Amino acid sequence: MDTIVEAIELIGALDWNVVSIALLSLRVSLLAVLIGSLIGMPLGAVVATARFPGRQIAITLVNAFMGLPAVVVGLLVYLLLSRSGPLGPLGVLFTPAAMIAAQTILVTPLIAAFTRQIVEDADQELGEQLRSMKLSPGQRMRTLIFDTRFSLVVAILAAFGRAISEVGAVLVVGGNIVGFTRTMTTAISLETQKGDLPLALALGLVLIGLVILINGLASVLSGYAMRAYG
Repeated sequence: MDTIVEAIELIGALDWNVVSIALLSLRVSLLAVLIGSLIGMPLGAVVATARFPGRQIAITLVNAFMGLPAVVVGLLVYLLLSRSGPLGPLGVLFTPAAMIAAQTILVTPLIAAFTRQIVEDADQELGEQLRSMKLSPGQRMRTLIFDTRFSLVVAILAAFGRAISEVGAVLVVGGNIVGFTRTMTTAISLETQKGDLPLALALGLVLIGLVILINGLASVLSGYAMRAYG
């Protein structure tokens, strides 16, 4: 009980350790989801609407990559960014940039797979009508993405949930450096091992609160937009 009370006190006092870790986690995850959306949505829409040899293989790969092991992704990014790796001269290993890169690789297949399914379902309903309007494949794809934009919020929320709760990859490429690359998940793991349960619990409560807040905000905005445009 004392641990819960101390955790709530840390949050209520806006403890800088808690706030700074939460802000870094939020920044890294949001940027990863933004980049992943810019890549994954067009990719998913292309797979959904185009007809090309090997399309079924592409669908299978996109779906399979949704379950990429985080630590394996972290290892691959580490090898790319290490001093002996091809991107070593960039010097971004053990920085937030490396963490964003790892999380982007994790969330992009998730967004692409959700987008593919959502856009493909819409194409089955509207595809014939759009083709009759003599739209180019690119125009048809953009129209379907716009038409399903509210449903695609689900893909973004799922990606954000995976990004902000991820620990393996960011630990490998970020190094869990205090004040620089320490996120909520890596800090929770470390503080639990150290026995600082109030801080670990405080970070856990903030993490849960952020996920609920962002999901709730997205649901409200999506509902408002659907009423406005519906």
